[in-house]
Amino acid sequence: MSTEDTIAAEVEEAEVEEAEVEALEADEEAADASDPDLLVREGDIAADYLEQLLDIADLDGDIDLDVENGRAMVAIVGSELRGLIGANGATLDALQELVRLAVHQQTGARSRLMLDVGGYRQERRAQLAELARNTANSVRETGEPARLTAMNPFERKVIHDVVATIDDVRSESEGEEPQRRVVVHPSN
Repeated sequence: MSTEDTIAAEVEEAEVEEAEVEALEADEEAADASDPDLLVREGDIAADYLEQLLDIADLDGDIDLDVENGRAMVAIVGSELRGLIGANGATLDALQELVRLAVHQQTGARSRLMLDVGGYRQERRAQLAELARNTANSVRETGEPARLTAMNPFERKVIHDVVATIDDVRSESEGEEPQRRVVVHPSN
Protein backbone atom coordinates (compact mmCIF):
# COMPACT_ATOMS: atom_id res chain seq x y z
CA MET A 1 0.00 0.00 0.00
CA SER A 2 1.42 3.39 -0.99
CA THR A 3 1.78 6.34 1.37
CA GLU A 4 -1.06 8.11 -0.42
CA ASP A 5 -3.32 5.07 0.01
CA THR A 6 -2.40 4.87 3.70
CA ILE A 7 -3.16 8.54 4.23
CA ALA A 8 -6.45 8.24 2.32
CA ALA A 9 -7.45 5.23 4.44
CA GLU A 10 -6.59 7.08 7.67
CA VAL A 11 -8.57 10.14 6.56
CA GLU A 12 -11.56 7.94 5.66
CA GLU A 13 -11.35 6.17 9.03
CA ALA A 14 -11.19 9.51 10.86
CA GLU A 15 -14.23 10.76 8.92
CA VAL A 16 -16.19 7.62 9.83
CA GLU A 17 -15.23 8.02 13.51
CA GLU A 18 -16.22 11.70 13.41
CA ALA A 19 -19.60 10.82 11.86
CA GLU A 20 -20.18 8.18 14.57
CA VAL A 21 -19.33 10.71 17.32
CA GLU A 22 -21.67 13.28 15.77
CA ALA A 23 -24.46 10.68 15.59
CA LEU A 24 -23.96 9.77 19.26
CA GLU A 25 -23.97 13.44 20.25
CA ALA A 26 -27.17 13.99 18.25
CA ASP A 27 -28.77 11.00 20.02
CA GLU A 28 -27.73 12.39 23.41
CA GLU A 29 -29.08 15.84 22.53
CA ALA A 30 -32.36 14.32 21.37
CA ALA A 31 -32.64 12.38 24.63
CA ASP A 32 -31.88 15.51 26.65
CA ALA A 33 -34.32 17.57 24.58
CA SER A 34 -37.09 15.06 25.27
CA ASP A 35 -36.75 15.53 29.05
CA PRO A 36 -38.94 18.53 29.91
CA ASP A 37 -37.84 18.45 33.56
CA LEU A 38 -34.21 18.90 32.51
CA LEU A 39 -35.16 21.80 30.23
CA VAL A 40 -37.06 23.52 33.03
CA ARG A 41 -34.09 22.97 35.34
CA GLU A 42 -31.77 24.47 32.70
CA GLY A 43 -34.00 27.53 32.55
CA ASP A 44 -34.00 27.88 36.33
CA ILE A 45 -30.21 27.57 36.54
CA ALA A 46 -29.82 30.11 33.74
CA ALA A 47 -32.24 32.51 35.44
CA ASP A 48 -30.31 32.34 38.73
CA TYR A 49 -27.02 32.93 36.91
CA LEU A 50 -28.41 35.87 34.95
CA GLU A 51 -30.07 37.46 37.99
CA GLN A 52 -26.69 37.46 39.73
CA LEU A 53 -25.07 38.96 36.65
CA LEU A 54 -27.71 41.71 36.44
CA ASP A 55 -27.18 42.50 40.13
CA ILE A 56 -23.40 42.70 39.71
CA ALA A 57 -23.76 44.90 36.61
CA ASP A 58 -26.45 46.98 38.35
CA LEU A 59 -28.87 46.47 35.45
CA ASP A 60 -32.63 46.21 35.67
CA GLY A 61 -34.26 43.38 33.80
CA ASP A 62 -36.81 40.64 34.17
CA ILE A 63 -36.09 37.03 33.27
CA ASP A 64 -38.67 35.15 31.18
CA LEU A 65 -38.41 31.36 30.86
CA ASP A 66 -40.01 29.04 28.32
CA VAL A 67 -39.41 25.72 26.60
CA GLU A 68 -39.75 25.63 22.81
CA ASN A 69 -38.79 23.01 20.25
CA GLY A 70 -36.88 20.92 22.76
CA ARG A 71 -34.76 23.72 24.16
CA ALA A 72 -34.89 26.08 27.10
CA MET A 73 -35.58 29.66 26.04
CA VAL A 74 -34.43 32.41 28.39
CA ALA A 75 -35.04 36.10 27.77
CA ILE A 76 -33.92 39.18 29.65
CA VAL A 77 -36.54 41.89 29.21
CA GLY A 78 -35.99 45.51 30.15
CA SER A 79 -34.66 48.83 29.02
CA GLU A 80 -31.02 49.86 28.70
CA LEU A 81 -29.76 46.34 28.00
CA ARG A 82 -27.86 47.15 24.77
CA GLY A 83 -24.58 46.53 26.59
CA LEU A 84 -25.58 42.87 26.98
CA ILE A 85 -26.16 42.59 23.22
CA GLY A 86 -23.03 44.24 21.84
CA ALA A 87 -22.09 44.85 18.24
CA ASN A 88 -23.96 42.43 15.96
CA GLY A 89 -24.98 40.40 19.01
CA ALA A 90 -21.40 39.41 19.85
CA THR A 91 -21.77 40.07 23.58
CA LEU A 92 -25.10 38.23 23.60
CA ASP A 93 -23.48 35.20 21.93
CA ALA A 94 -20.68 35.21 24.52
CA LEU A 95 -23.16 35.60 27.37
CA GLN A 96 -25.21 32.71 26.00
CA GLU A 97 -22.10 30.51 26.02
CA LEU A 98 -21.35 31.50 29.63
CA VAL A 99 -24.91 30.63 30.64
CA ARG A 100 -24.66 27.29 28.83
CA LEU A 101 -21.42 26.57 30.70
CA ALA A 102 -23.07 27.41 34.02
CA VAL A 103 -25.94 25.05 33.18
CA HIS A 104 -23.51 22.32 32.09
CA GLN A 105 -21.54 22.70 35.31
CA GLN A 106 -24.65 22.01 37.40
CA THR A 107 -26.40 19.42 35.23
CA GLY A 108 -23.49 17.63 33.60
CA ALA A 109 -25.42 17.79 30.32
CA ARG A 110 -24.63 19.89 27.28
CA SER A 111 -27.20 22.65 26.98
CA ARG A 112 -28.77 24.03 23.81
CA LEU A 113 -30.34 26.86 25.77
CA MET A 114 -31.19 29.96 23.73
CA LEU A 115 -30.73 33.38 25.32
CA ASP A 116 -32.34 36.58 24.10
CA VAL A 117 -31.87 40.09 25.43
CA GLY A 118 -34.34 42.89 24.76
CA GLY A 119 -35.91 41.00 21.84
CA TYR A 120 -32.68 41.18 19.80
CA ARG A 121 -32.81 37.59 18.53
CA GLN A 122 -36.49 37.89 17.63
CA GLU A 123 -35.82 41.05 15.58
CA ARG A 124 -32.73 39.48 14.02
CA ARG A 125 -34.73 36.36 13.09
CA ALA A 126 -37.24 38.53 11.18
CA GLN A 127 -34.43 40.38 9.37
CA LEU A 128 -32.72 37.12 8.44
CA ALA A 129 -35.98 35.57 7.21
CA GLU A 130 -36.44 38.53 4.87
CA LEU A 131 -32.81 38.24 3.71
CA ALA A 132 -33.29 34.51 3.05
CA ARG A 133 -36.47 35.09 1.02
CA ASN A 134 -34.89 37.90 -1.02
CA THR A 135 -31.74 35.87 -1.65
CA ALA A 136 -33.72 32.77 -2.64
CA ASN A 137 -35.82 34.81 -5.08
CA SER A 138 -32.68 36.30 -6.58
CA VAL A 139 -31.09 32.86 -6.98
CA ARG A 140 -34.27 31.54 -8.63
CA GLU A 141 -34.29 34.47 -11.07
CA THR A 142 -30.58 34.44 -11.97
CA GLY A 143 -29.85 30.74 -11.60
CA GLU A 144 -26.58 31.72 -9.90
CA PRO A 145 -25.59 30.74 -6.34
CA ALA A 146 -25.42 33.54 -3.74
CA ARG A 147 -22.93 33.62 -0.86
CA LEU A 148 -24.06 35.48 2.22
CA THR A 149 -21.79 37.15 4.73
CA ALA A 150 -20.32 35.14 7.60
CA MET A 151 -22.89 34.36 10.29
CA ASN A 152 -23.05 32.67 13.65
CA PRO A 153 -24.83 29.28 13.98
CA PHE A 154 -28.14 30.84 15.09
CA GLU A 155 -28.22 33.12 12.05
CA ARG A 156 -27.26 30.36 9.64
CA LYS A 157 -29.99 28.10 10.99
CA VAL A 158 -32.62 30.78 10.43
CA ILE A 159 -31.47 31.17 6.81
CA HIS A 160 -31.44 27.39 6.22
CA ASP A 161 -34.91 26.97 7.75
CA VAL A 162 -36.44 29.69 5.54
CA VAL A 163 -34.69 28.55 2.35
CA ALA A 164 -35.93 24.99 3.01
CA THR A 165 -39.51 26.25 2.64
CA ILE A 166 -38.88 27.81 -0.79
CA ASP A 167 -39.12 25.79 -4.00
CA ASP A 168 -36.27 25.54 -6.51
CA VAL A 169 -33.48 26.57 -4.11
CA ARG A 170 -31.35 24.88 -1.47
CA SER A 171 -28.76 26.10 1.01
CA GLU A 172 -25.56 24.83 2.56
CA SER A 173 -22.92 26.22 4.86
CA GLU A 174 -19.30 26.56 3.84
CA GLY A 175 -16.10 27.71 5.48
CA GLU A 176 -14.76 27.52 9.01
CA GLU A 177 -15.83 29.48 12.08
CA PRO A 178 -15.89 32.43 12.46
CA GLN A 179 -16.08 32.90 8.68
CA ARG A 180 -18.70 30.19 8.08
CA ARG A 181 -21.43 31.38 5.71
CA VAL A 182 -24.55 30.20 3.93
CA VAL A 183 -24.58 29.67 0.19
CA VAL A 184 -27.97 29.53 -1.56
CA HIS A 185 -28.01 27.42 -4.75
CA PRO A 186 -30.61 26.74 -7.41
CA SER A 187 -31.86 23.21 -6.72
CA ASN A 188 -31.83 22.05 -10.34
